[in-house]
Amino acid sequence: MNTHPDIRLFQAEHIHAPRGFALPSPDANCLEIGAGKGKHALQFAAQNPDALLLAVERTAEKFQAFLKQYQAQALSNLQPIHADAIAWSVHGLKPQQLAQIFILYPNPEPKNPAQRWLNMPFFEFLLSRLQDGGRITLASNIPDYIAEAALQCQNVWQLPFVQETIPTHFDRTHFEIKYLERGEPCSQLIITKPQGYATRFDEFDKTDRKSVV
Repeated sequence: MNTHPDIRLFQAEHIHAPRGFALPSPDANCLEIGAGKGKHALQFAAQNPDALLLAVERTAEKFQAFLKQYQAQALSNLQPIHADAIAWSVHGLKPQQLAQIFILYPNPEPKNPAQRWLNMPFFEFLLSRLQDGGRITLASNIPDYIAEAALQCQNVWQLPFVQETIPTHFDRTHFEIKYLERGEPCSQLIITKPQGYATRFDEFDKTDRKSVV
């Protein structure tokens, strides 16, 4: 499989670890980027006891709300993480570690489309952390955002995907509830990493299991 030589290379080796960084369990196999107040993370962990979900949220206010709910439920298969997802992923994840990645209702970056997840060179690094056959779920209430991401899957990343309309009863995040109650059509891409898919980061590993939390 093409390793995307025409895409600007993400400079992973220059990314510093977040302040207070500690490695997660090496058994973690799912990741949520932008977990917000933790509604989906808590729901997913409760419904999937065999999964170990790492849920990363950068905003302090949202993370504190998430942490409060997490402490009340005491789910052993969920680890909330207060950090920037890019820096944390570079230092916290091994190649082909993850079976699932969730990016639910991300900031659409209307003034800076280059910062959308599938438009960033970092997305290649993220793919290297995904197992063969692993999936990325990307959800949005903005049709143009999903349409652009679908084109990126086809034309840039050469990844198979399925586009789905999100049922009106779904309640995975506070944003999802709000958008669906307003009658806004929400949709998601289920992106699959094929067997043998190669990236330029398949051997890149900054993890050090001496400090696992």
